[in-house]
Amino acid sequence: MRQGFPYLRAGMRIGLLGGSFDPAHQGHLQITKAALQQFDLDQLWWLVSPGNPLKAQAPASMARRVQAARDLVTDPNVLISDIEAQLGTRYTAETLRALRRVYPGVRFTWLMGADNLAHFHRWKDWQNIMETVPIGVLARPGDRISARLSPAAQIYRAAMLKGAQSQLLSGQTAPAWCFVNVPMVDASSTEIRAKGAWSRKG
Repeated sequence: MRQGFPYLRAGMRIGLLGGSFDPAHQGHLQITKAALQQFDLDQLWWLVSPGNPLKAQAPASMARRVQAARDLVTDPNVLISDIEAQLGTRYTAETLRALRRVYPGVRFTWLMGADNLAHFHRWKDWQNIMETVPIGVLARPGDRISARLSPAAQIYRAAMLKGAQSQLLSGQTAPAWCFVNVPMVDASSTEIRAKGAWSRKG
């Protein structure tokens, strides 16, 4: 394991929630709590990304976003990490390959919202991601239609676990994925910035 990286034992089940967290908010906390419970995870890491390749505008500084997220989180099983910046990876597939090299034997589960699954097929090496780690999809009740009709959902339909089997997901061999319903808080980073409660500068 690389010096300065968190210690993990082989066999641990770690959920990975990537994003810009620009800024982190109560909605992130709610889906984090649900994911820990629903997918039987030992820890959940917020991977604060250096920048989203699919977004044109740069986020606030990494240090500011990481600190704001740490100020928000109190659960000791949730780690706020800038590990993508440390690894020098830009895309999720690259990050997963690097993490699996650093942490052999650790069972990672990638987490995403239903909206991300809807356009998951546009991600770089998305099928490699599906074939590498189980994927937990967190959805508002009734917010599944576009995700269910997405190319990723159609191609990997046979690998889908039922919601009642969600506790098994983190121990599955990829490809494996599962929807769980989360009554999400009506909050978004975009709305927070629009209200002037968070500036990308400073």
